[in-house]
Amino acid sequence: MSIQRVARCWTRDFRSRISSTRAFQRSRRHQSTGTGTDAPGASLEPPPAGGHLPSVATSKYLSSTREKSLRTPGLTWTDEDDTSPAREVVGGRETRKMNLYQAVRDAMSHALMKDETAVVFGEDVAFGGVFRCTMGLAEEFGQERVFNTPLTEQGIAGFGIGLAAMGHTAIAEIQFADYIYPAFDQIVNEAAKYRYRSGGQFNAGGLTIRTPTMSVGHGGLYHSQSPEGYFMAASGIKIVIPRSPIQAKGLLLKSIRDPNPVIFMEPKILYRSAVEQVPVDDYELPLGKAEVLQKGSDLTLLTWGTPVYQCETALSLLSSPPASLQHVVPESLRGASIEFIDLRTILPWDIDTIVESVQRTGRLVIVHEASKTGGVGAEIGAEVQRKCFLKLAAPVRRITAWDVPTALQYEKFIIPDPIRILDGIMETLTY
Repeated sequence: MSIQRVARCWTRDFRSRISSTRAFQRSRRHQSTGTGTDAPGASLEPPPAGGHLPSVATSKYLSSTREKSLRTPGLTWTDEDDTSPAREVVGGRETRKMNLYQAVRDAMSHALMKDETAVVFGEDVAFGGVFRCTMGLAEEFGQERVFNTPLTEQGIAGFGIGLAAMGHTAIAEIQFADYIYPAFDQIVNEAAKYRYRSGGQFNAGGLTIRTPTMSVGHGGLYHSQSPEGYFMAASGIKIVIPRSPIQAKGLLLKSIRDPNPVIFMEPKILYRSAVEQVPVDDYELPLGKAEVLQKGSDLTLLTWGTPVYQCETALSLLSSPPASLQHVVPESLRGASIEFIDLRTILPWDIDTIVESVQRTGRLVIVHEASKTGGVGAEIGAEVQRKCFLKLAAPVRRITAWDVPTALQYEKFIIPDPIRILDGIMETLTY
């Protein structure tokens, strides 16, 4: 076929598509106005800038007020102890609007201020880091306590283990979680086992490894991975993934002070998009304890990190589907009572809270951004099926990334989105 004929065919096809699109738009205008003619001004109402569905910016799971922030479940102030009187009214505490990276920076500032042995190090951290989490710390505490390292993840982890073994508080940064694999031997064979190997004479409990994790929509192969599952069998370490600024600050401070080495993974897309009123004082949140964000009785929805907000959108689609989805969301399911849980600590995960929930609901859907095979959801699903087998009304469902490398394009087709989560919830409810 000649180039001219190809061009003519393409032009005819393009004009046909334009004609069909215009016909569709006219029919939509007629439906919205109830008329059969193009009346002046008859058009669909444009959606608001943020859309009609909940997002990170509008999430009800973020604390936008001081009162809600100060009443965060599980929050404990480090300047109070068990002998302090219980407070029904929280007074004398201030909050400040922060995004997630500012909350992380605030936590490290508290740690450096209160612990003279604490040091922060990693690639480019003295300059503020690629995500600005250490901005200004070198100027505030000196370059002997906040400093850059060579580009060697294995060396960063090994250096941190040595510092921790000598009694220092080592706060290391791996620039991206995708780069943590060269440090795998140091973390799994040294940090995790040092206390046991030395019979309790030495330990690396003072080591905390911070690293940005999960996808951003365009990170490709080496800036989008969620490697938490690789460490699930490494007894002796803890893994923590926060969902918000309040959670990040409280969980990071607890991780730094925990007597075990901790890998603290920070969802990088939330660094700037998640914003809350965060208490300015020093506080901690418990490790190893999941948080029930929403009580329910028909199904347990479990996730952590960024997918918390994808799940929130899916729950909105289930209860109040837009016109375009009403024909696929049965009315009988729209009133389903969903128990929504943020796992927070991946290792050791909160078996008691999850099992208790599934015993009541009879159904479990697990959502995570890592691949399905060998993921954290597989371990949780196996344990839940063992402990809740006679109570289950449906098989445990996992909604995860596909078992493929994260592509350079169409990343959003690989990770779980609200539609896939909605579909999984409906299939589990109707099993």
